[in-house]
Amino acid sequence: MESHRVQEMMLLMASKIRAIANTISDEDVEKLLGELLRAERIYVIGAGRSGLVAKAFAMRLMHLGLQAYVVGETITPAMNAGDAMVIFSGSGRTKTVADIAETAKDIGAHICLITSNADSRIGKISDCVVIIEHQRDEVEDDAQEFEIRQMMGEHKSFAPLGTLFETASMIFGDAVISRLMEITKTDESALKNRHTNIE
Repeated sequence: MESHRVQEMMLLMASKIRAIANTISDEDVEKLLGELLRAERIYVIGAGRSGLVAKAFAMRLMHLGLQAYVVGETITPAMNAGDAMVIFSGSGRTKTVADIAETAKDIGAHICLITSNADSRIGKISDCVVIIEHQRDEVEDDAQEFEIRQMMGEHKSFAPLGTLFETASMIFGDAVISRLMEITKTDESALKNRHTNIE
């Protein structure tokens, strides 16, 4: 097997993320920003590595002064109509997440999906969808959900588990926060004041 320096792999990933950034629709991003700014409260969810990205995004929203919660945490309050749910899901069809999204939709929440698959179970009920292109391995059987791929460790490309979706989504989320800081005229000192001070 051919070997590469870690730094070379980083540069390759960076170049692919640059290419992904150039494919993201301005209109879709504006819709997402509008939903975040209008929402009473923002609920964030994802599974596996996407769940970690979701938690990081929720933390940044909190630093920004918005009411943000991670679905499934013990202190997350009940959702109401007018709230927003931001979902990170490459496939857009992870069963556990899709079930929760449909429940949130029934409550009257606005659904925002960050995905590589707009034509998916979650995509079809979403109010706004941002497409993050990636190189996920093709799954022949639609029943093979995220959890099965995780357990089997199937991958073919240079990135672990055959995808850069989570890495690109993490960077996209941070860029959204930077844009929200501009829109709300929030400087970094305000974010620092909301940062944890008991660690």
